[in-house]
Amino acid sequence: MSEPLSEPLAPPRSWWQRRITDPVLGLLRQGLTPHQLALTVVLGSACGVVPVLGLTTLTATFAALRLRLNVAATLLIAHLWSPVQLLLVIPLLRQGALLWGDQAPELTLDKLRYLLANDWLAALQLLWQAMLGALLLWAGAFLVLGPVVYFVLRPLLARAMRNKSSETTALE
Repeated sequence: MSEPLSEPLAPPRSWWQRRITDPVLGLLRQGLTPHQLALTVVLGSACGVVPVLGLTTLTATFAALRLRLNVAATLLIAHLWSPVQLLLVIPLLRQGALLWGDQAPELTLDKLRYLLANDWLAALQLLWQAMLGALLLWAGAFLVLGPVVYFVLRPLLARAMRNKSSETTALE
């Protein structure tokens, strides 16, 4: 008795492939232009590292709706940046507090604990100034890095989309 030949099973897909690669390839198949996809990546990345926790979803959704981009793709990219956002929020808040010069004292955890225990209005003022300064630093970085990433990414995505379309037409 001979056993029927069966196709070999494909190896299981890794976490990286299931969570990162497959969704991005799915976006490439949705009919987005290279311009739209590059803009989605840039805006999602910028919104993903905004130095105020809790603003990621709001800013990414608003930007995507305003520019008529894929909201789900923008949110996916923004939330993939969450670990980087958590790493950057404290240094940006410290630098944001220093941005005001003599008007704001240096932001340290001990100073913040002391102010919260003794003078919570001064603590709120320090945090407000630190957040405002951090947002200014983030906006400045985004205004410089955003166009650079966009103009580098756009031709790469156009080439990838051309290669993908030529592969699908060759298979048909």
